[in-house]
Amino acid sequence: MDSFKDGPHLPNIALLGNPNSGKTTLFNNLTGSHQYVGNWPGVTVEKKEGLCRHENKTAKIIDLPGVYSLTAYSPDEVVARNFILDGNPDVVVNIVDGSSLERHLYLTLQLLEMGAPVVMALNMMDVVNARKYQINISALKKQLGINVIPMAASRNEGTSELKQIICGLEDHGVACSTVKINYGRDVEAEIKSMLPAIENSSLGKKYASRWIAVKLLEQDSEIINRFVQTEGDKCPVLKALEASTARLTSIYGDEAETIIADARYGFISGLIKDVYTRPSQEPVSTTDKIDRVLVHRWAGIPIFIGLMFLLFQFVFTASEPLMAGIEAIFEWLGKQAAGISPAWLGSLVSDGIIGGLGTVLVFIPPIFLMFIAIAILEDTGYMARAAFIMDRAMHKLGLHGRSFIPMMLGFGCTIPAVMACRTIDNPRDRITTMLITPFMSCGARLPIYVLFAGAFFSAHQGLVLFSMYLIGIIIAVLFAFIFRKTIQKGESAHFVMELPPYRLPTFKSIFIHTWERGKHFLSRAATVILGAVIIIWVLGSLPWGVEYASQDSVLGIVGSWIAPLLGPAGIGHWAIAVSLITGFVAKEVVVATLGAILLSGSGLLGDALVTQLGWGPLNAYAFMVFCLLYIPCVATISVIRAESGTWKWAAFAAAYTTAVAWVVSTLLYQIGSLFT
Repeated sequence: MDSFKDGPHLPNIALLGNPNSGKTTLFNNLTGSHQYVGNWPGVTVEKKEGLCRHENKTAKIIDLPGVYSLTAYSPDEVVARNFILDGNPDVVVNIVDGSSLERHLYLTLQLLEMGAPVVMALNMMDVVNARKYQINISALKKQLGINVIPMAASRNEGTSELKQIICGLEDHGVACSTVKINYGRDVEAEIKSMLPAIENSSLGKKYASRWIAVKLLEQDSEIINRFVQTEGDKCPVLKALEASTARLTSIYGDEAETIIADARYGFISGLIKDVYTRPSQEPVSTTDKIDRVLVHRWAGIPIFIGLMFLLFQFVFTASEPLMAGIEAIFEWLGKQAAGISPAWLGSLVSDGIIGGLGTVLVFIPPIFLMFIAIAILEDTGYMARAAFIMDRAMHKLGLHGRSFIPMMLGFGCTIPAVMACRTIDNPRDRITTMLITPFMSCGARLPIYVLFAGAFFSAHQGLVLFSMYLIGIIIAVLFAFIFRKTIQKGESAHFVMELPPYRLPTFKSIFIHTWERGKHFLSRAATVILGAVIIIWVLGSLPWGVEYASQDSVLGIVGSWIAPLLGPAGIGHWAIAVSLITGFVAKEVVVATLGAILLSGSGLLGDALVTQLGWGPLNAYAFMVFCLLYIPCVATISVIRAESGTWKWAAFAAAYTTAVAWVVSTLLYQIGSLFT
């Protein structure tokens, strides 16, 4: 991993664009594997940085959150705008979808009004050409006063030209555009009347005065708060704003924000007529043809369910031979380690590390195959349609359609899924989604499902795995309905979801997206899980002299205390109780714990489950459901606290999910027992 060095010799380049504009693909093209992911200081919005190299020159790339505007309503918009204002980027690369130029130019105009140095990456030119659109690039450059680079990021076309510009900033900078939108006689008069007070203020000396005036007339809360904090709520600027707002309202009978937005769209409309030409009889696009089937009113949901089922079948079928090979390796290693002297060290390596950590690493193939499949669905554009398909059904249950996006992210990891809830504007919808997202089967639970499905349902593994994901969705939607009728009452708004055109995913994009998710699992295996299995081995060996991992050990005693509580659900074995406790650290540790307790030197954990637990398929299925629903990992609880701003909802999530897990698994076992 490259280290990032700040300094005047390393230009800072910000990437900004609408969601689905190809920004992530361009970021990957520019930086390759030289990337770093973290959080912006003070907020939980993801921060991506990378190094771009071209002809022995290097630039630092900052991938800003995807936003539709810079109005600073959401945390993503605040982060993006504040970086452009205060982060001093040498240039902002504005990624624009050329096939939807009119819609994307709104963000471009806001950037230019801020006085930012902008270069436009006019993306999707392959789609533009396929649809026989024509864009007059030279006219677009002239009208906006910025450099425009036509490109097709999915094909890596135009990347070299963009690299040449951003890596050559040491030799020449990027001039700011002088484009100016005329907001009409009355608004322009108010802008002019406010400028003297703004120019004499501390903010006016720091930022473009005209831009500040426009934002004040738009009632931008963050800009207003900056004046309150720096100069007081009775300062000349805010007094001038109050007078100007009153005059415009009396003239138009409408808010200045609406008037300003209309003027921007008017400017864009005129610009489009000058630079954009569509064929007189535009053919039906391939995307529209596919959507007639996949987004069909009645067929959309069954098709989505069918695709998910096929995905799980693929994961099991493709991963079985790979898992068998890894199992054989660890079984051999366990036999070899059992002979290490002294005996306690041999036991630690064989029973603890190999028996615990090894049983988790066996599941690398299905985990990575699952992430590959999800990355393909995301990159093709189908995941956005899944949210669109579910909007109508979820709205009837009282849940915001946009909530389905965090829920789908939950299939990878619950932590970014909870963080994604910030895109939901309504606080009630946002809290509700945070509370139900832990019911989605994250990648950490996948080893549990694969292990028990393989041991107890060998003929129907794909179906059993599919049922876990389906049960999670059903329980999540059910509790969303309950919460919106009780503790989170209120109307849920429909949302407008942008549906990107279908695209063939690139190998590079799939690799990066899969690795970003998969390396999280590997890093936890090397740290959290390894530490957990060592602690489990110690507790399983104490007090000294007892048989390792027996009921007389500390582990056995603790598990025996808790096991009776799990008896009604058919999972009242002391080793199972211990695994559920350690699973609070990370769900992968459930498998590691069972491996450390039930395996002794060698053998397969699946066989040990069948012989030592004395379970049947019903017990195993009840346990899988319990693991699906019970308390999320400690990191998820911490993120819920951070995103909600209080421990109240984090504690509630921990308590109610565990209660739901016990009730559902108990009902499942007790009812199932009547038929077996």
